[in-house]
Amino acid sequence: MHLIIVESPRKSKTLQQFLGKEFQVAATLGHIRDLPSKKLGVDIKNDFQPTYVIIPGKKETVTKLKSLQKKAKKTILATDPDREGESIAWHILKALEIGKDYERIAFHEITKSAIEEALKNPRKLDMNLVNAQQTRRILDRIVGYKLSPFLWKKISRGLGLSAGRVQSVALRLIAEREKEIKNFVTQEYWTIVATLFKTKDKEFEAILTKKGAKIIPKFGIKDEKEAEKIVKDLEDAKYQVKDIEKKQVKRNPLSPFTTSILQQEAWKRFHFPAKFTMQIAQQLYEKGLITYHRTDSTNLSEQSLEAAKKIINDTFGKEYHPGSPTKYKTKSKSAQEAHEAIRPSYPEKTPEKFESDLDDKEFKVYDLVWRRFIASQMKPAIFDAIRVDIVAKTYTFCANGQTLKFDGFLKVYPMQFEEVELPDLEIKDILNLKKLTPSQHFTQPPPRYTEATLIKELEKNGIGRPSTYAPIISVIQQRNYVNKNEKKQFYPTEIGMSVSDLLVAHFPDIVDIQFTAKMEDNLDKIANGKKEWIPVLKEFYGPFEDNLKKKEKEVTKQVVLSDKVCPKCGSPMAIRMSRFGKFYGCSGYPKCKFIQPFERETLGIKCPKCKEGDIVERRTKKKKIFYGCNRWPKCDFALWDKPTGEVCPKCGAFLIKDRLGKTKCSNEYCDFVQVKKED
Repeated sequence: MHLIIVESPRKSKTLQQFLGKEFQVAATLGHIRDLPSKKLGVDIKNDFQPTYVIIPGKKETVTKLKSLQKKAKKTILATDPDREGESIAWHILKALEIGKDYERIAFHEITKSAIEEALKNPRKLDMNLVNAQQTRRILDRIVGYKLSPFLWKKISRGLGLSAGRVQSVALRLIAEREKEIKNFVTQEYWTIVATLFKTKDKEFEAILTKKGAKIIPKFGIKDEKEAEKIVKDLEDAKYQVKDIEKKQVKRNPLSPFTTSILQQEAWKRFHFPAKFTMQIAQQLYEKGLITYHRTDSTNLSEQSLEAAKKIINDTFGKEYHPGSPTKYKTKSKSAQEAHEAIRPSYPEKTPEKFESDLDDKEFKVYDLVWRRFIASQMKPAIFDAIRVDIVAKTYTFCANGQTLKFDGFLKVYPMQFEEVELPDLEIKDILNLKKLTPSQHFTQPPPRYTEATLIKELEKNGIGRPSTYAPIISVIQQRNYVNKNEKKQFYPTEIGMSVSDLLVAHFPDIVDIQFTAKMEDNLDKIANGKKEWIPVLKEFYGPFEDNLKKKEKEVTKQVVLSDKVCPKCGSPMAIRMSRFGKFYGCSGYPKCKFIQPFERETLGIKCPKCKEGDIVERRTKKKKIFYGCNRWPKCDFALWDKPTGEVCPKCGAFLIKDRLGKTKCSNEYCDFVQVKKED
């Protein structure tokens, strides 16, 4: 009997289906060894040698695997084909004390042909990959264990504060975006649109673009006065077609999925968090339905390209296939080109064939992967585009239209586009003006990051790798450094902003994008055998340790005194931080332990219960928002829904805006609902 060891029971079950009785497949149930949880576990003075221990709860698994391994003629390690998978295989080797009597196989899809091919071509462990993963783990452990106590001393103990090497960069991006939004200065600008027609049944719009030969930039019309002057200038103007430009525009198909693009697309289409998308993709991979889901390569196997061609020709017609395979260049400099993009393991198996076998979430992700893969091998979509320049006195208006001529890849992978059909026009045609509309606009601050846009930004800057995007986003939320608003956008909590500001001020390298990207590049070089792992750690640790010692002495505890006085001892009250936000605490602590709630910005609404306090936004221990009196605990008035400040005309209670956006009475016994005029 040959023993094959994998990570998960689902993967072992799928493999067992392809293999004969001479093979037994067993699972480790994930990682089995790691650094100890309650101490550093890295001997810095002895070339950063790590001390690994069996993870609590995994001793029984290790004992079982040892027993199976002793009975086996051959032990085959079949963990995932990336650095983490290679590292897990190495830990299995050490935990089971196997020595050199083993084989390592790797495959990017769990199909019979892929497994058979892997068994024909076994190899030994790639220690470059192991060392790259080990270096990442040691770096993260050093930063976490050395820097976290610094945060406890300088910000606050008891908050569970910790600093992660890559997570801190993500936090900085979110915090700096929040500052951009806060400091954004709105700029007013105007546009002028002419609604025109040649025949009354075919109206269209044209926007003002030029005055004389000079192009009017986006913010060129700065205020209402300028807009009104132009409208007045155009009184009694004759609108005539000056120029018509017709052309065909191609919209090329998108590349097959890499990890980050799958995460972004699943967020955009289904609002799946990155971590959840990876869980679903893992299940599909282990069931043998898609190729390995942690990849930054856009490569596709020749076999899959042939399968895609046959499907396209048979299902949609030969006019939808370009004739030869479409190959995509990977944008990431560090992409592992030996890997494949994420694609269906069996392209001929359409999503409909699995609809009864997969749950709703699995079906959505499989359908997305299948469609993206097939679409990547189809012809571009073709649009007929038209641009019409229209003159009126010294002004030029422009109208743009487009209509879909050939749907191409959009047949399989629908995407948003707008068709605007203009009437048949000829140069020198005189047009009728229905109305001239000046419109006021204001520039908007940059949007907060969503999961999709944050992953895109991390990837663009070389921060993290395919396997790390989901954990990065998960960790900064778990630590209460960031929350999501009602639009599912990230914003930093007060604690998160404090941590980010402190790290930026005193540990700029840790949160520097270029520095972190360079470290990722070093890890890639270790994986490729171009660098040794110990010198990389030494190069990082020396300056880091020197700066940490310096800052321990220089940086004082972050205490902000308020103008309030402690009613118990007369000392100034300090604005302190808890995991739920700010509060007032006596600066004489620990001698005086008096505390009181922080005065949040009020909504400008008096409390209806005590008539003295003001209504403020508050949070429960589980971070759920509610609205209550700022005199709490003296007054316990509270509402889940946000009060509008208006009074119910029927009973005199508060009007509130509920979670669906409806304005109604806060009195549960009153049925008043405010009806909008447009309703």
